Amino acid sequence: MTKLFSKDFWQTIARLILRNRIGIIIFLLIATYIFSMQWDKMRFSHSEANLLPDEHEVNLEYNAFLETFGEEGNLIVLGLKDDTVFTVEKFNAWNAFCEEFKSYNEVETVVTISDLQKLIKNTKQKKFDLEPFVKDSITSIEELEELQKDLFNNYPFYDNFLFNKESKSLRTAIYLKKELVNTSARVDFVLYTLKDKVKEFENKHNLDVRVSGMPYVRTLNAQLIQNEIGMFISAALIVTSLIFFFFFRSFRATFISMFVVIIGVMWTFGILGAFEYEITVLTALIPPLIIVIGIPNCIFLINKYQHEVRKHGNKAKSLQRVITKIGNATLMTNVTTASGFATFIFTKSKLLQEFGTVASLSILGIFVLCLLTIPIIYSYMPMPKDKHLEHLNKRWINTFVDWMENMVKHKRITIFVTSLIMLIASIIGIYQIKISGSVIDDMPKQSEFYNDITFFEKEFNGIMPLEIMIDTKRKKGVMKLATLKRMNALEELIEDIPELSKPISVVSLVKYSKQAYYNGNPKYYQLPTSQENSFILSYAKKSSTDVDMLKNFVDSTGQYARITTFMKDVKIEKMERIEEDLRTRIAKVFPEEKYDVTITGKAYLFQKGTYYLVKNLILSLSLAILLISLFMAYMFRSFRMIVVSLIPNLLPLLITAGLMGYLGVPIKPSTILVFSIAFGISVDDTIHFLAKYRQELKANHWRIRKSVFGALRETGVSMFYTSIVLFFGFSTFIISSFGGTVALGALVSATLLFAMLANLLLLPSLLLALERSIANKKVLKEPNFKIIPEEDSNNDK
Repeated sequence: MTKLFSKDFWQTIARLILRNRIGIIIFLLIATYIFSMQWDKMRFSHSEANLLPDEHEVNLEYNAFLETFGEEGNLIVLGLKDDTVFTVEKFNAWNAFCEEFKSYNEVETVVTISDLQKLIKNTKQKKFDLEPFVKDSITSIEELEELQKDLFNNYPFYDNFLFNKESKSLRTAIYLKKELVNTSARVDFVLYTLKDKVKEFENKHNLDVRVSGMPYVRTLNAQLIQNEIGMFISAALIVTSLIFFFFFRSFRATFISMFVVIIGVMWTFGILGAFEYEITVLTALIPPLIIVIGIPNCIFLINKYQHEVRKHGNKAKSLQRVITKIGNATLMTNVTTASGFATFIFTKSKLLQEFGTVASLSILGIFVLCLLTIPIIYSYMPMPKDKHLEHLNKRWINTFVDWMENMVKHKRITIFVTSLIMLIASIIGIYQIKISGSVIDDMPKQSEFYNDITFFEKEFNGIMPLEIMIDTKRKKGVMKLATLKRMNALEELIEDIPELSKPISVVSLVKYSKQAYYNGNPKYYQLPTSQENSFILSYAKKSSTDVDMLKNFVDSTGQYARITTFMKDVKIEKMERIEEDLRTRIAKVFPEEKYDVTITGKAYLFQKGTYYLVKNLILSLSLAILLISLFMAYMFRSFRMIVVSLIPNLLPLLITAGLMGYLGVPIKPSTILVFSIAFGISVDDTIHFLAKYRQELKANHWRIRKSVFGALRETGVSMFYTSIVLFFGFSTFIISSFGGTVALGALVSATLLFAMLANLLLLPSLLLALERSIANKKVLKEPNFKIIPEEDSNNDK
């Protein structure tokens, strides 16, 4: 019985691959066809990424809010700030333009200046009547000026809702049907109706219309993600193929590698479709990741094949040795890389679970493709010519290898001292890292919709909804005067917080009712006294005015109320202080035995999700370290070797974290991923080096020094090649318009560069420093998981 992963096992695998080439090709074609059949199940996400588990307390509170009041993110706002709009022609055109949206099936209601109503006291019928501010249209400039004066000075109920009386900016609210908010109908409306209508109006009237609101922002954001997938795949293919060709100077090897990774990308899309996962900002990164991670597999396999051909000139023997000698180490490296991604499966965050599942399966898939495809393709091709092998003797690469060898031989103290200094500096930098949890933090800063967000932040204090839900624990408890006064006290605090907009709730409507009762006098825009309350509310109940407005802010039983405010894009520390102030006031104003008050909303959900991810970063990274430690223990059965292998891979992570602190790059959902991804990839070089080092130990009769330099000279070239490919491959993410993707690409690239230097300089230096301790053959017992020794490794150099 052949032991799993032993020398005999890989020789058996090599024979099976090379003797069943036609069958394997047919199998790969069928597998690719099956995966391609799953592509039509792929779809882009129509909802925000929820970073929290479904059972998380904050998620449960948000879902309870949605069950009571329905979807809260259904508001699209149109804004205008232009003095010329206050002319008769343009003002009427603006109102007519906004009114048009009422005719669309996707729209529930539209509220614009022409829809505003005065509450007029009807003494005879003891109710409030409605009277529009604008009847049909404005006919003269005097009428328009009177409207401005009346609205801006006498009706605080509408201030900062549809206009800003200080800057004279206007706003229109378009409420989409709640059941369409998370569907493709929203996308079609925004991209093919709203945008076209706005552009047409702007061109016709020479006005700059601003558009925002969560449905609009989400749609354009998703559209950018969709556009960038193709850009990333193209950029990754171009960059990696150019670097590959520069190293190998072979069109044949380059085309073979590109062919393999393109098939790998096709499989990735098939996996996405098979699981019916939505394409999110994270899963959109996986196809280019597979290209970047797959190319190093090709480098190791092709480099070994050409190395063997140069050594003995036997093609069949060379192909067999590629599989038997590199297959084991390549399996280990791909398993460790996949493990780095797979740790996200344990975070309980659906977004990260899907990312981890697809990425880890895709990495194992590209390993299988490389191991099967490259030897089979080369078996049908003629022997490499001398020009294909010239890169093995490039003077500059030999100079680089000589430099590494010289550093390890004569400058070990310098390497250790430099590493220690960088470690200390990194720890200092880590203490300066901040956490960021803003919904729009990673959105493209140069995009038109981001500029529109900043416009609404400046003019109307933000677009991101923050909701407060009050449960009075009894039917019709909301309209009790005591409850209204408590809500008013909380709203006064909200108005004093500059990062929050003027709150909207039933309290505003009750205040407006009192103003109307006193014939529209603005000084009576306040809550009624206990004596006034009963007869003012009796007027309101007989009116049709409160029906539409109340249903948005009070549930049908009268037990639940909501206070809606909008928040600016604030840093997470500021958000925490705001939450603390709100909770302090809530605890003071609303007794727990009478009221349940919850803070929720999309902005709040995202902030809590960021904290959750930070906690899970430690979990996923710890799991990755544990898994990789187990792999090392299986290879070497030595605690010292586990420590030696982890140090060169943990140090680059600490250096990157320190750089984040010094450069002011915060921990956020996008940058959190850097550490687990980089660790899973960077440890590949360690495995390749230690696998070759192990082979050299056996071939050189346990002479540590000779084995270290033998391993360094043979694997150093491939490690350098793959690290450069990975560095530039991940650097392609820098072309993204999303700040988070740029940060991810730059940080992973930097980490992998540090990791390459650590594995080429620090790792062999540590092995030599621990020479006596690890020289004992008993420490390096032969495990079940064998790395095949190279019988003629002395001749490899």
